[in-house]
Amino acid sequence: MTVWPGRPFPLGATWDGTGTNFSLFSEHATRVELCLYDAEDRETRVDLSERTAFNWHGYLPGVGPGQRYAFRVDGPWDPGAGHRFNPHKLLIDPYAKAIEGPILWDAGNVLPYEPDGDDADLVRDETDDADAIPKGIVVDSAFDWEGDRPPSTPWNETLIYEVHVKGFSKRHPGVREDLRGTYAGLASDEAVAHLRSLGVTAVELLPVHHNADEMHLVDLGLANYWGYSSIGFLAPHAMYAATGRVGEQVREFKGMVKALHRAGIEVILDVVYNHTAEGNHMGPMLSFKGIDNLSYYRCSPEDPRFYVDFTGTGNSLNPVHPSVLRLIMDSLRYWVLEMHVDGFRFDLASALAREFWEVNRLSAFFDVIHQDPVLSQVKLIAEPWDVGPGGYQVGNFPVLWTEWNGLYRDEMRDFWRGQSDGVAEFASRLTGSSDLYQNDGRRPFASINFITAHDGFTLRDLVSYNDKHNEANLEDNRDGTDDNRSWNCGDEGPTDDPEIAELRRRQQRNLLTTLMLSQGVPMLLGGDEMGRTQGGNNNAYCQDNEISWFDWELDDDQRELLDFTRRLIEIRRAHPVFHRRDFFGGQDGDGSGLPDIRWFRADGREMSRRDWRDSELRHLGVFLNGEELPNPGPSGEPVVDDSFVLLINAGHEDVAFRLPARRFGNRWRQVISTAEPDAPEGHRSWPARAEVPLAARAMVLMRRSW
Repeated sequence: MTVWPGRPFPLGATWDGTGTNFSLFSEHATRVELCLYDAEDRETRVDLSERTAFNWHGYLPGVGPGQRYAFRVDGPWDPGAGHRFNPHKLLIDPYAKAIEGPILWDAGNVLPYEPDGDDADLVRDETDDADAIPKGIVVDSAFDWEGDRPPSTPWNETLIYEVHVKGFSKRHPGVREDLRGTYAGLASDEAVAHLRSLGVTAVELLPVHHNADEMHLVDLGLANYWGYSSIGFLAPHAMYAATGRVGEQVREFKGMVKALHRAGIEVILDVVYNHTAEGNHMGPMLSFKGIDNLSYYRCSPEDPRFYVDFTGTGNSLNPVHPSVLRLIMDSLRYWVLEMHVDGFRFDLASALAREFWEVNRLSAFFDVIHQDPVLSQVKLIAEPWDVGPGGYQVGNFPVLWTEWNGLYRDEMRDFWRGQSDGVAEFASRLTGSSDLYQNDGRRPFASINFITAHDGFTLRDLVSYNDKHNEANLEDNRDGTDDNRSWNCGDEGPTDDPEIAELRRRQQRNLLTTLMLSQGVPMLLGGDEMGRTQGGNNNAYCQDNEISWFDWELDDDQRELLDFTRRLIEIRRAHPVFHRRDFFGGQDGDGSGLPDIRWFRADGREMSRRDWRDSELRHLGVFLNGEELPNPGPSGEPVVDDSFVLLINAGHEDVAFRLPARRFGNRWRQVISTAEPDAPEGHRSWPARAEVPLAARAMVLMRRSW
């Protein structure tokens, strides 16, 4: 086979119309072989003898899209020094833009060692595993985007819907059967119609990087459903494609993005750059471990045989190494420039911020992103923790970054289940968590507010279970957190008690209303809008089945909740006072004669310092001044909104709320009530200083009608 020298960059497989350039980074390798596979799985090996700046490269004329390939890499076998080269093991290209399918664990020993005892990893295995390893695919990047443009929704107007590509449409009766559970299914008219009717502005997709099901899960008949086991950072997961796995998944993914953009919906990817699917020193060899283990992973300085694990998965990727950092950056830019995605949520982002051991907000990772002309302009979301020491970093990420606000989640759960220490913390989180984000140049939208996420209970389960019920995971219910801050409202699991059922429905409405009326960016867990349950499973990562898939056959209660959620979102989107660009100041800034916000007791008097310190207080009123919005509109025009009063009662007894004095408003009309979900706006109205009856565990939003 003819091999030309080729070029060291770009890395991976790049087709130019007449042939394909292949390039692979390995600093410590002594030999790199490119392995090509035909339709009958016959292997042809090609030496990549050219080496430039640790990149091994070659150009093959006539090789084009659809070609299946992988690598074999030789070098020292010295696990004690961190080197695990084994040319008998086939390796996936880290830069592959398409990967054909799953790992076939039973087809070969994908461990680089002979599995026999605790020290087995020291002995190199010499059996070939080519039949077990999925191959990369050379792709044609051409695609007609038809003038696609990003929606570019401002952060303060963003509303995120966290969803799994497969789970959303797998059981949807309106989606064509062959498209269910796929990128094309999420792009279908029925799927897009649901998202548009809900009013979300962005979908945050659980990992779509090509990932692997761990061997022990496969042995149990389970799968890594969530996908937090990446093995290809530039390849869309082949198993979510309806159109095939020989490169077609790339075009299908692009088609999904184009369809969502046409609907005004941004696409945010949950990305996992903190670890890979290769596990610890006893884990499989799939890609990075065999290409250059010492470069790609954080190995222990005391004993490089072992990995530093900030992730709880056995390994941590090494973004301190320039070539690993380049891989991450190349991957991110590829998804923006080539696949047109709008942003990223970084799983366990604190692990990426560690220079060596400490979490460093000035790490190279942040520096590179902040100066990048592409990545600095997209939405960046951090999961601001990892499992290492000092890893909980909520409020400590730099400008340009937003954060999953775990403190918001915890407080709102505690408040509505009656375990909060008064109302001060609740008020702080409701108004954008200024204690976390105001003093470092960030704004309220730095806070990604959420009540539930993929990891944990669904909203319905949060109000239905005190304890996790993860028996289906086959780990004797040991997995998943025990700190759920949940409340079953009096009965564990499904109930026939009408009072408990009604309380659960109201609690879901309370939590959703709190979320949508809080300053910051709300993130709604997909399915919560219609009361999706996982049967009390708070760690459904391995449940690729009806436990995790959306059930679209809704009962009356679920349809009522869906309608209520749509109303809430419409209220939020229509009124800038609920998504301000700056924090409240508590003062009259624009001459309305009233402060931008004011807090009240149930008797109508303003909250005092003593009231804020009252640990037993469970009710609160807040005035939101729509005439005190300091930021102009996009054309410099003043922004003026209606003014509102929000009455909150998280206690177990009804409360008579006295409305504030006449200077705040002569009359108030009920907009929405969590105790009366079907009541239309204006169903009730009250004059200033009137007493408003507020049911236990309920909220009422009122609009000033002068």
